[in-house]
Amino acid sequence: MLTKTMMSGIGGQGVLFSGICLAWAAMKEGWEVTYLPSYGAEMRGGVASCTIAISDEEIASPVSSSPDYLVIMDNLSLLRLQNLCASGGEIFINTSLVTERPLRGDIDVVELPATDVAEESVGVRYANMVMLGAFIERTHLVKLSTIIDNMEEILGKEKAKFKDKNIEALKIGSSLASKEL
Repeated sequence: MLTKTMMSGIGGQGVLFSGICLAWAAMKEGWEVTYLPSYGAEMRGGVASCTIAISDEEIASPVSSSPDYLVIMDNLSLLRLQNLCASGGEIFINTSLVTERPLRGDIDVVELPATDVAEESVGVRYANMVMLGAFIERTHLVKLSTIIDNMEEILGKEKAKFKDKNIEALKIGSSLASKEL
């Protein structure tokens, strides 16, 4: 089993951190994992994306020409990446910011207002974790509890103060996905 996921958004949305959380959890659960970040030269506001490959066998390449899943946090990412998604794959769309929709009929689209939900609950800066919680609930690639149990380690000492908000956002996203998706 080899599953590749690409997450993309605007720099500063926490897309790379979401990818790290997914990769970390898969690694903790004993899977073979690669994580490949990609971002522009801008500190914030440029395009940021990452590819996470999870497998039960050694992974030959972290690059994915056709990921099984796309997690899209902004319009530019959707326009740029929608055609990469494998036929039969799923695209998760942050409907709070993404006004466009995929033009393809051979994929499933999962719509979630991650930014709005985050803003109304834990804070707008946690939209990435709301989306990740929903993504994990829908795909079951890893256990949500693995991320929750290791959040302090994933964040590191400097950012450990954000542990509780990140966990709350993950749970909100997971709960929302279990009700609506």
